[in-house]
This record gives sequence, structure tokens and C-alpha cells, in this order.
Amino acid sequence: MSRQLPLLMGTMLASALALAGPAVAAEATPRNALLATSKGNHTLAIVDPSSDRVIAKMPIGPDPHEVIASDDGRTAYVSNMGGNSSFHRMDVLDLLGQRALDPIDTGPLTGLHGLVFSNGKLWFTAQGAMAIARLVPASRQVDWIMGTGQSWTHMLVLTADEKRIYTTNVMSGSVSIFDLQPAPSFGPPPGAPGAPTSNANAARPSVWVQTLVPTERGTEGVDLSPDGKELWTASSGSGRIYVIDTAAMKVAQVLDAKAVGANRVKFTHDGRWVLISSLRSGDVLVYDAKARTESKRLHVGSGCAGVLVAPDDKRAYVACTSDNSVVVLDIRTWMPVDHIDVGPQPDGLAWVSRP
Repeated sequence: MSRQLPLLMGTMLASALALAGPAVAAEATPRNALLATSKGNHTLAIVDPSSDRVIAKMPIGPDPHEVIASDDGRTAYVSNMGGNSSFHRMDVLDLLGQRALDPIDTGPLTGLHGLVFSNGKLWFTAQGAMAIARLVPASRQVDWIMGTGQSWTHMLVLTADEKRIYTTNVMSGSVSIFDLQPAPSFGPPPGAPGAPTSNANAARPSVWVQTLVPTERGTEGVDLSPDGKELWTASSGSGRIYVIDTAAMKVAQVLDAKAVGANRVKFTHDGRWVLISSLRSGDVLVYDAKARTESKRLHVGSGCAGVLVAPDDKRAYVACTSDNSVVVLDIRTWMPVDHIDVGPQPDGLAWVSRP
């Protein structure tokens, strides 16, 4: 089968359903909402977090993984990875109209996965192309690509100033750190005849410089501490956690967490806790970020994938893919308080905050 066929079929389905209207549209999308992908139904659910009710579902592509909302909370994007990282489809959803828009074909950028939305642009990993890229939603065009040279460039973290990028490279067993730096000058030294003036120096272009931090094969889930000083990532193979000193750009400590099957890593917004989900055991490990020690190990299902912490740090959401539900945890007690049926095989989770 041609790799174009899944994209074409998905586009036709999305267009047909969009014309017919949303599958569930009982009420308006709230200003704060939870988004959850279903791999089984190929849908994106909009959940009202005040009631944990699904208020709408929209069709998405054949292999949805991650989801992200735009800064204004009006649009969502879903990456489709595909077997052998072959898919090149980015879904686009109108959250206010609760309908699927035409997906974006990213061409040779295949195996789409990690997503970050920043300053009006969508950053994403292309696992099959061993690259990171940036998409301009208004033009639906990619305006920047950076190769990693690493196998299975999977998850993505971008600093708020957009001057540093972190990616996990699953098969290469590494973390890429990209820094935006002034381009080197190959001309005469300062003050010499023909040397550029200070104004010319100020106008020098910037380049991305990559530093590779070795970890181990299976390094996947990743998150940056709120103060930007530590990057935590975990290996699905050994279950070890790697704490990377972002200033030194090297591993500061390896924690033998025994989190075999580790899938996602997520800090609470206050930086106090780190949550690690296990797709194999169905456990969620809660680590004290400062002490770097395990505080709790919660068995919440038979396979845990996506993890999301609400902005107020009162609740955490865990996509239990094998159990076909999203578990809601009360962070104050670390007890499950609800289960949300967003469709079979939930995975990617995101938060919407509309001004």
C-alpha cells in the first residue's frame, strides 16, 4: 500500500465528518479544557475538567500520538507517527467549532511525534527523518528544519525564549541539546583592517549548536524543571531515570527507579514532584524532585502512557491505554478520583487555556 493512501483516506474521512458536523457537540468548548487522543477510535475528545465529561469528539488520523493546543486555545494539532515512522500527517482541529479541518501533509518529514506550540508556531519532531521542524499554521508550511543525526528523535522540549531545544533519541540512547548561538566569524579579528564593525557584529546570524548527552537506549519521556536547571528523562528498557544538569549539559545523577516500561515524565508546575508513567506495569511513580527519591508508586491501570498536570497542580491525568480510560489523580492525596472514557486506547493529553 502506498504511504499516501492512509493520508488520503484520513483526509476524506475528516472532510466528510467535518461537513456533517462534530460527532458530539452538546455544548460549547470551555475556556479551560482537557484534550485526549484515542488510538482505537481515531478521535480527539474535548473534556470539561470541572465535570470530567466529554463534550465533543472530532475525527483524527490513523495513528495519533501527541496533541497540543495553540496559544489562543482555538486550535489543536495531533501528530501521527505510523509504523516504521512512515506517516507525514498533522491533524488540525477547530476547538471552538468542534470540527476537523484539513490535515497538513509534512512530506518527507515522517514519523511525527513530539509537539510544542510557541509564539504562534508549531514545533515538532519527525522521528522517521531524524529531525526537528517548525510549522507556520497560517501558511501551513514548514519554515525551519534541523537534523539531529539520532535515531528515533521522539519527544521535544522548548524553552520559553526559544533559544534551547531538548529532544530524546530513543534508539540512539541520547538527549540532544540545541543552543541558538551567534554564527562564528571567519573574517579578520576585531580591530584589524576589514574587520566588521560592531553594528555588523550585532547583525550576525545565529546558528543551532548541538550537544549530545549519552543516556541509554529506550530514553523517551522527558520534561524540564520549572526553573530550567534540570532535565529528567527515563529509559523504558532499564527503568532508570537520568537527571541532566542543563548548565553543565551532562548527566548529574542516574536513579535506579526500576520504572521498566517508562513512557512519560512530567513535572508539577511548582517543581516539587516528578511523575513517571509505565506502559508495562501500569504504575505511576511519584518522585520528590529536590530529594530525587521515590515518594509513591501508584498502580492505576494495566498500562500508563500520557501524563498531564493541571495548571493549578491539583490534579494529574494519566492515559491508561490498555484500560481504555483516563485516570484522574488528586495530587494532594495521590488517590484516583475519577475515570474518563475518551475512547479506546487513549494516549496523548494536552491542556487548553483560552483567554
